[in-house]
Amino acid sequence: MNPMSKQSENSAMENISAHRFTDGKPNLRRYQQARWDEPVIFELSQPGERAILVPELEPGLASATQAALVELPPGMRRAQAPALPELSQNRVLRHYLRLSQENLGADLNVDVGQGTCTMKYNPKINEQLARDARMSELHPLQDESTVQGILQVMHAMEQVICEVSGMDAVSLQPRSGSQAIYANIAMMRAWFESRGEAGERDEIITTIFSHPSDAACAKVLGYKVITLYPDADGYPDLAAMKAAVGPRTAALIITNPEDTGIFNPKIAEFVAAAHAVGALACYDQANANGLLGITRAREAGFDLCHFNLHKTFATPHACGGPAVGACAVTAALAPFLPRPRIVKEGERYRIDAGDSQSIGKVAAFMGTASIVLRAYAWVMNLGAEGLREVAEIAVLNNNYVMSKLLKIEGLSAPYATGKRRIEQVRYSWAELCEQTGVSSGDIGLRAADYGTHYWTSHHPYVVPEPATIEPTEAYSRADLDEFVQIMARVAEEARSTPELVLTAPHHCPTQRVQDEYLEDPKRWAITWRAWQRKLKEHGSAV
Repeated sequence: MNPMSKQSENSAMENISAHRFTDGKPNLRRYQQARWDEPVIFELSQPGERAILVPELEPGLASATQAALVELPPGMRRAQAPALPELSQNRVLRHYLRLSQENLGADLNVDVGQGTCTMKYNPKINEQLARDARMSELHPLQDESTVQGILQVMHAMEQVICEVSGMDAVSLQPRSGSQAIYANIAMMRAWFESRGEAGERDEIITTIFSHPSDAACAKVLGYKVITLYPDADGYPDLAAMKAAVGPRTAALIITNPEDTGIFNPKIAEFVAAAHAVGALACYDQANANGLLGITRAREAGFDLCHFNLHKTFATPHACGGPAVGACAVTAALAPFLPRPRIVKEGERYRIDAGDSQSIGKVAAFMGTASIVLRAYAWVMNLGAEGLREVAEIAVLNNNYVMSKLLKIEGLSAPYATGKRRIEQVRYSWAELCEQTGVSSGDIGLRAADYGTHYWTSHHPYVVPEPATIEPTEAYSRADLDEFVQIMARVAEEARSTPELVLTAPHHCPTQRVQDEYLEDPKRWAITWRAWQRKLKEHGSAV
């Protein structure tokens, strides 16, 4: 017999998966992310390098476009060509692939920690639809007879939002949730202007755990903002609400469930208190992922609301853009919706200039059509029963995670003690921080060493050392167990080797940002050219 055969016969087969388990339970992944010392693309530029050779301009096209250039005001004409980076194709590809290897995101990790942002899996079939040439090569200035398909999709998506909210009319024009909030407040202001009450009603009421954009947009539009704080159980204080409303109140703007995950069971009474003094009620439904098919804004008496398609309806979040904030209103407020509007006439669709009372455009053209297409495909795939199942699983996942996380020593969920939450929870690491000196921010940076992350919360930190976690319906029990295991491991490290956590991350390209840099505008810039100008102005020591 061949000696090698004899040796193989006597040797046990190696179990290459054995290291992944201890006592039958999966261990944490051994994670080491790529870390490239990758320059800004402008630094890589080499004069004369080309990724493609652009065809020379045809004489007929040149003469046709020259007239348009002449019409441009002198201040809008370039004195010289833009200083674009010059690179070959392979160097462009390497640059962006290296950057992509330094990312964390929903396609790479269990992304349950981006609380209040409803980060969920975006079906790739919907991405393919959006990239189809019949969608991606549309132009917003095409004649409406050539874009009947996307107009039909957008009109149908408006009807979906009407059904989900109970409202009568919708605009998909706003490009983000914050822009939708702004549009809603602008519509309410226009409503009171039409009634001759705008000068009297200069106050808007919101709550501390509603989205900060609610207060911020009201402030931008000139309103005084009155903020309600929670009662001892974490619910918005109804007595404080009734004391705050009056003849100067323009509106109540409230998120429900709030960013703590707590649903306000007296929401209809809040709306009634606003209506009792002639004010309007606006529902910020960015946190609607646990409510689909279960409850609607109309049933609580709201006059208008908004949804984030890039959250609730499974389209790319993309840091708030490209995105869509869908504004939904009652028939009384419909004339004030942003224009233009999509109108169906028989079997055809057209873009209508809108009502003269409209607040006008809040974004270019009709909004982000490719995001609407993705959301519409997601809704049509699920159907009405599927949308409700999304909400039910999101609530189940959230409460499952909460039951596991609250077993970690040093972590708590302030307010509504012992009660369940809707689709997210704002936790607190205050006890762990007091005992170890490790903050919530430190824990988030250490979590990156395990291939995940989480978000703390909106400022101000009403909940000390916060962590806002929202599992959504997109993750399996195994995914959720992995995330909980990471949190437990980091909490254990905070007690046993706090310096390891305080100096994290160690296995990924994420860096700790030094606050003193952010406080000194001379030391940072938001564009490459601005940075170059600062180097010249202040010297290379910057």
